[in-house]
Amino acid sequence: MAYPLTEKIDLLSGPVAIMGTVLIGIRALSTILCLAICLPFHGLWRLLRLPSPWPRIFLWLVGLNCGAVVRTNGKRLKSDVFYVSNHITWFDIPVIAGATGCTFVANDGIADWPVIGWLCRINKTIFVSRTSRMKVGEQVTIIREAIEEKYPITVFPEGTTTDGNSLLPFKPSLFAAMSPPPKPIMVQPMLIDYSHISTEIAWIGDEGAGENAKRLFARLGIIPATLHFLEPFDPSEFGDRKSICAEAERRITAALSASLDGRPVV
Repeated sequence: MAYPLTEKIDLLSGPVAIMGTVLIGIRALSTILCLAICLPFHGLWRLLRLPSPWPRIFLWLVGLNCGAVVRTNGKRLKSDVFYVSNHITWFDIPVIAGATGCTFVANDGIADWPVIGWLCRINKTIFVSRTSRMKVGEQVTIIREAIEEKYPITVFPEGTTTDGNSLLPFKPSLFAAMSPPPKPIMVQPMLIDYSHISTEIAWIGDEGAGENAKRLFARLGIIPATLHFLEPFDPSEFGDRKSICAEAERRITAALSASLDGRPVV
């Protein structure tokens, strides 16, 4: 059962209102400063036709700025890999990208967001439509072409966010890019876990992205984030997209259940 949005703590009311407002200002200015530093270097690297580390550095700094303390568990594949992850909040993106340097497959609606859409393009985000069945073949082609590049890709097959204690059914459409895989590539399921604060920072219900970001920017304390890199598997051994999707979902479900002390995942 999803965590009720109405039970979230309002960090901008009560005795912490002033501190929360101050933190929002400090973190917003810090993010702008990080962007102002990283963007010229990114442009220079592009001018020299060198692989740019600066989008990854910027996203890592965004996470650090908000108090993220990121740990990894398991052996991470660094190339020829297709990461599959659960999804809790927009904050997953700086946490995962800062640790892996990956790009993402994201909803095409984000492409039009001010500033955020532009930053996503810098990080080579692949925008897809989750509503138009007519575009599925075209999207699969785009993903397959991106896989041929040297950077890893992360997908969130639930299609939306949860409270971190549950999973939604995985959607198999994007796994068509793995059937057959365009080159020798492994699928590596990944569980992102924010421990006991997961429900506090989750972006669910009718809350807008701006409201969630404001709550997170106003939050006191660290954000413990663990990326569990699970055992990878060869998608060519699982036949079609539905089987590949089901195997990734099975492994992430098992890992989430273990993180919940064996409680069943609903």
